[in-house]
Amino acid sequence: MDAERFTRLSLVEIDPAHDGILIEPAYATANNVTGRAIYRNAVCCLRPEACDALLRAAALARPIGYGILIFDAFRPQKAQEILWAFNPDPAQVADPATGSNHTRGIAVDLTLVDAATGRPLDMGTGFDAFCKESYHASTAVSAEAQANRFLLLGLMTAAGWNHIESEWWHYQLPGADWPLLSDDSAPAPMM
Repeated sequence: MDAERFTRLSLVEIDPAHDGILIEPAYATANNVTGRAIYRNAVCCLRPEACDALLRAAALARPIGYGILIFDAFRPQKAQEILWAFNPDPAQVADPATGSNHTRGIAVDLTLVDAATGRPLDMGTGFDAFCKESYHASTAVSAEAQANRFLLLGLMTAAGWNHIESEWWHYQLPGADWPLLSDDSAPAPMM
């Protein structure tokens, strides 16, 4: 990879105790599509602008009885390369040659939880289920899952995020001028 393509930037670590957002970084465990841990540390980091937008979404969810659970945020380039090697389908995983919005620090994979119990809402499929049922507007999932997806979509959109059609869990900040970040941008080593 061309070193000039990457920018060193300090990212903001999501702190569950301070931010009121739950984290279960899927790639820090074997509980992900690859079946193995990719990250060394269970941290979730974002650019400051993305962190602010995430906190806005959490503030919108809280009064109506919901919370946010993050599966992934900033993703080091090396991790993007591992995911691409596992599933080299540009409809589901960004080609590391062009870069992922996760590697830019402006994308987050998440779901909603019931604030009282901490249990994730039914979204019809799991995180990283690369299938037609994972599309935001899929009618192949239950009416409850469809409603939960649209609730998540409404909260995230109101907080300034964009979505991609094929993954109900993926949101990103708008704009195309975000540079890729170096793997050492996160506060704690992730790889």
